[in-house]
Amino acid sequence: MQNLDNLSLFLTIVESGSLTSAARRLGLPKSKLSRRLALLETELGSQLLVRTTRSQQLTETGEQLFIACKPHVEALKSAEASISDFVSLPKGKLKILLPLEFFNQVMAELISEFAMLYPDVSINCQHYSQEIPEQDLSYDLIFVLHEQTLPASNWIAKTLLSFPQAIYGATTSFQSEKITPEELVKSKCILSQENQLWLFRGDSNTTAIEPKAFMVLSSPEMRLAAVKRNLGLAKLPEYLVQGDNQSDLVKPVSLTSAPIAQQLSILYQSRSIPKKTRVFLDFFQSNLGCF
Repeated sequence: MQNLDNLSLFLTIVESGSLTSAARRLGLPKSKLSRRLALLETELGSQLLVRTTRSQQLTETGEQLFIACKPHVEALKSAEASISDFVSLPKGKLKILLPLEFFNQVMAELISEFAMLYPDVSINCQHYSQEIPEQDLSYDLIFVLHEQTLPASNWIAKTLLSFPQAIYGATTSFQSEKITPEELVKSKCILSQENQLWLFRGDSNTTAIEPKAFMVLSSPEMRLAAVKRNLGLAKLPEYLVQGDNQSDLVKPVSLTSAPIAQQLSILYQSRSIPKKTRVFLDFFQSNLGCF
């Protein structure tokens, strides 16, 4: 915006008292400053300054322009500085969307530690229960647990971790013989959503089965509790069972093919992200060992 730049230079010339002082203040050649002032006068069709070798004086037009544009140019400079700080400094509201019951204790500790390190960042963290969340533009970061390739979108996706899974049943009704994934359809199963498919990795392809839904519980911790009560089989991430203090009540079903691992991906809207988002990403990735 050349005209705004010229107006800003005009203000500096007036406030500095001379072209020489203004050039020194701005770090520009005096000749360049003089040309820019002449260009502004040509565009406006009026002389703004009367200059002599020893002094300068505003014309009536120049005085009116100075009074009228000074508060607006200063407001624009303030806005520009504010935006620059927003992009370059970790500050502002950071909205994060997380899967339901995703390492709640660990995430609480990480977010609390981050908040202490960056007090100018206000964190707003929400949870979702569906398999793939809506890519709400109001969020800066969305964490997604998924087994298949994420749907195409304008968001940037980065896969961070992989979590092995197993089909678990109650220890009290456990059968030791190895079965195929297809045989699971004979059992009562506890699903995370209606019509859910269970995917299994074969030697050369992926097998998908549609288990019989005895219960539908979006919460993985609730599915684990139901398995302990021998209400059916459930597909669960191994870390959830291993971290449970009653893990001896459940055992993985022996299968000819293992369930596909769960992937943790993080979504953000573009590669040019504010500093607040970048420092959280860096902080989270540096603490992946907590999971």
